[in-house]
Amino acid sequence: MPVADDVKFGRDVKIFQPDLVNLYGRSIGHESRIGPFAEVQAGAAIGARCKISSHSFICEGVTIEDEAFIGHGVMFTDDKYPHGATQGGRLQESGDWEVVPTRVGRRRRRRRAGAGRLNPKKHRLDYKCAGLRFLY
Repeated sequence: MPVADDVKFGRDVKIFQPDLVNLYGRSIGHESRIGPFAEVQAGAAIGARCKISSHSFICEGVTIEDEAFIGHGVMFTDDKYPHGATQGGRLQESGDWEVVPTRVGRRRRRRRAGAGRLNPKKHRLDYKCAGLRFLY
């Protein structure tokens, strides 16, 4: 399985089994890790200190921001309403849809100086994906 020559790697990137990945993406950020059987298509980007678990598929137009975790078997699609054929019954081709950029990121809320323990109601991890926000 290939790793394209034009992929830009940050320092200390770890690909656990390079023979078992497909990497065509723009860039893989510093200290990121990529598991086996993962695919990063051309036009996708991975930030710094990310973990891309095995069997994940990151398609064109997806940007994974710094410190994000992509779990085992996660797959992005390049179509909001995927269909194999048009309404007229013709097999879809690349001109039948438009790639919509998707950004996956993790933002941390800042702690006040001198703060003791984290109050779970005030300091939550904030995850954002394609305009949807998940708070933990």
